[in-house]
Amino acid sequence: MTQAVALAQQASTGVSQALKNRIINGNFYIAQRATSATITAGSTIAAGYATVDRFYGYCTGANVTMAQVSGTGNNRNLLQFTGAASVTAIGCGQRIESLNSYDLAGQTVTLSAFIANSLLTSVTWTAYYANTTDAFGTLASPTRTQIATGTFTVTSTLTQYSAQIAIPLAATTGIEIVFTVGAQISGTWQLDRVQLEVGSFATGFEYRQYQQELALCQRYYLNSVNGLSLVCNGGTYQSAQFPVSMRSAPAVTATATAGTFTVGGTNVLGFFGSNATTSNTVYVATIEL
Repeated sequence: MTQAVALAQQASTGVSQALKNRIINGNFYIAQRATSATITAGSTIAAGYATVDRFYGYCTGANVTMAQVSGTGNNRNLLQFTGAASVTAIGCGQRIESLNSYDLAGQTVTLSAFIANSLLTSVTWTAYYANTTDAFGTLASPTRTQIATGTFTVTSTLTQYSAQIAIPLAATTGIEIVFTVGAQISGTWQLDRVQLEVGSFATGFEYRQYQQELALCQRYYLNSVNGLSLVCNGGTYQSAQFPVSMRSAPAVTATATAGTFTVGGTNVLGFFGSNATTSNTVYVATIEL
């Protein structure tokens, strides 16, 4: 099938070529939390959101490093896992909110990614849908149904791979894409330009403007670096608008404890301070799937 035919197929579904990629931050430009982190073996999904936005990582057997690293040429960033002795498996994935994947039900989609591994030659991909809307469960007790799985035979050279997936009609509750490798006891595993799109052909990666990608990420997580800092003086109540409306009312933490934080729905944060010296309060708000 030619790319022109694939584009025609996409057009026939009514899907716009703008925002065609249902994966957020697929080129790993946004890393609000950190550019590098240690993923503890057996860690939870929540703990796995440690570096690049919208992608969680996990491992078994031993801890690994998950990092946003520099790419080559016009590929600015990659996601890289560094193996270690006794590692038995590494995985990373993204949970796509039902509002962004509902229309994929009953369609053929294409998953594509650039992948390289300096040690292993096999990377497995798996697609799931949540059993109930946006509730995928935990690593230990998932509440999801497998749609399809397959394996890419990879090399140490970053190369694009793709697979077609028939999404069932029941998959209106959110979709999860997971990549896994086995015993990465050394070396590195790299991912770049991950895309999930309607159609049976991998089209060119959709590069969104940085601010667009950041705003998409901030629906699920934001911090004071790209969000807000509230200043409280002498018990004055302060409130501020979140940069974007979050998916639901977030959990909020802060470096300052002399005060009370309130969340007004999905878009307003308030702070009432009981300490006149409290200022420049840094907060983190999160509502990942």
